[in-house]
Amino acid sequence: MIYPIYTYGQPVLRKVAEDIPVDYPDLQQLIADMFETLTESEGIGLAAPQIGKAIRLVVIDLDVLADDMPEYKDFRRPFINPHIVEYDDTETDSQEEGCLSLPAIHEKVTRPTRIRVQWLDGDLQPHDEWIDGFLARVMQHEFDHLDGKMFIDRISPLRKQLIKNKLKALLQGRFRCGYKTKLLPKRG
Repeated sequence: MIYPIYTYGQPVLRKVAEDIPVDYPDLQQLIADMFETLTESEGIGLAAPQIGKAIRLVVIDLDVLADDMPEYKDFRRPFINPHIVEYDDTETDSQEEGCLSLPAIHEKVTRPTRIRVQWLDGDLQPHDEWIDGFLARVMQHEFDHLDGKMFIDRISPLRKQLIKNKLKALLQGRFRCGYKTKLLPKRG
């Protein structure tokens, strides 16, 4: 099942997501549906709040980047109840980011290049690892969604002011993208 992507302004994108109980109903189907939605929308990461569910679940598919980044060949994984438990701030990197919930908006975001993450995999096995490089950036971006944050919260006030009209257009549904979206209801 392909879900619509919730766009900027939807309240669920600003909620702190809840940990998923191990007996969460149809979890494997939800993961499969999220991967299908991610593929359809041509993204590399999708957090459950982006499909309207305030739970701590993220899917990441970096296989689509394997031509340029061969280390991510066949990298397609769910992250259940992920939490960043430590940031290594000794080195940061600034790169342009985009988001399925913010179509047509791209801004440079500075993030640590190394983080320590705890999560459960698709078989509910626990992991506690240091992650670095591009995957660390993608995880920080997606896990921000689980804490009610978006990448635009990490840009300067000046940059945010400069994209104000684009954000307003999103709130009004004035944008184009190649995937199904869920907009705020129109106010009368």
